[in-house]
Amino acid sequence: MRKLFFIIIVLCGLAICWAGYYYGRNIPFILQWPLFEALRNTAAIIFAVVGAWLAIIYPERLRLSFGQPSSGEKSNKNINVLLLPAIFSTVILVLLLLIGILAPILKQIPVLLEHTAVFRGISFLILCILTLWQIALVVMTIFPADMIQTMADKDIDRASEIARRTKLIKK
Repeated sequence: MRKLFFIIIVLCGLAICWAGYYYGRNIPFILQWPLFEALRNTAAIIFAVVGAWLAIIYPERLRLSFGQPSSGEKSNKNINVLLLPAIFSTVILVLLLLIGILAPILKQIPVLLEHTAVFRGISFLILCILTLWQIALVVMTIFPADMIQTMADKDIDRASEIARRTKLIKK
């Protein structure tokens, strides 16, 4: 079932990318740019949210990373779940910043102006790819909250089991 879901997601992503290139050839860059800016803002927000999660959940790990002494707790095995969206959001931000400076330059090259429709399609294809990637990262930011909820549920179950056993012992 999981494999089928993954295949459907990949096929939908490919269809969106194909449509982005095909129909994007008719969308002027001036209309595409606000979408790039919105994506840049979303990537920046994800980066900030993940940074906050890191500071809240792994303060000891962050202290160690910056050379400050730790109080000894070493339960940092899930830090990659948080780091991956931050790293990928950074890559997306860098790409978007580069597009912001390269697009006006490329518009000045006469040879490229002859193929404007193709470059519009490529630009919109890039926008589709980065947007799908950002959607995946947004979904990935849910995982830490789910991990916290799962751990809290286990703690509650453990506490109720201890309370139940304590009650049995007292009788």
